[in-house]
Amino acid sequence: MAQAIEEWYKQMPVITRSYLTAAVAITIGCSLEIISPYHLYLNPKLVVKHYQFWRLITNFLYFRKMGLKLVHKLSSTFNMVSIYMPDLDFMFHMFFLARYCKLLEENTFRGRTADFFYMLLFGASVLTGIVLIGGMIPYLSASFARIIFLSNSLTFMMVYVWSKQNPFIHMSFLGLFTFTAAYLPWVLLGFSVLVGASAWVDLLGMIAGHAYYFLEDVYPQMTGRRPLKTPSLIKALFADEDVVVARPENVRFAPPPAEELHRD
Repeated sequence: MAQAIEEWYKQMPVITRSYLTAAVAITIGCSLEIISPYHLYLNPKLVVKHYQFWRLITNFLYFRKMGLKLVHKLSSTFNMVSIYMPDLDFMFHMFFLARYCKLLEENTFRGRTADFFYMLLFGASVLTGIVLIGGMIPYLSASFARIIFLSNSLTFMMVYVWSKQNPFIHMSFLGLFTFTAAYLPWVLLGFSVLVGASAWVDLLGMIAGHAYYFLEDVYPQMTGRRPLKTPSLIKALFADEDVVVARPENVRFAPPPAEELHRD
């Protein structure tokens, strides 16, 4: 079991592995009171006046309500031992982070690690901007003031982008009904409302995801211009390799036609 988990972890692409590792480490550290969430949450005043710029990053790494539960278990010698088990809420968010971040990086952004990193950077910037601007709007500032961690919103953005890239994949929700992937964000939004969770977090992720989808896929088709072209500085940080399809072994390929061999 441990070896299988290790192999699964090593096979993750670099951005997904790094993000998941940082999120798990920080969330566990906060749950064990090694790190204080008060040093991580998004606070515009502390960022601007006290130069605590790390909050612009750490608020995307902490998944709240992990709720490590103390469980007693009998050992082989009938002595009681204590173990910590994460609750379902934390595992649910880690599943979505690992699954859809991995799917995007391995498929849609295969061989384009820099572009994938830029997508996450764009999404984080949009989410941060929405919260900061929303906090200055009367009658809405109170609602935005409660949003101090945007990790769930960024994860939901990845779900939205993946659904736009794979709209015709058939999915099932808890075995109750089936639908296509294009409706996945709305199904999850409805589920959040049903369980009493705030819809604001999911809606922010959908807004950021749609902004990226429009600027990256729709707008270039309309105008021929691509406003979200990855900067050269970010491309220099990642050594993207061309995707090469390997030739199967023990398979003979016919030589090209003679006219192609003599073509100028």
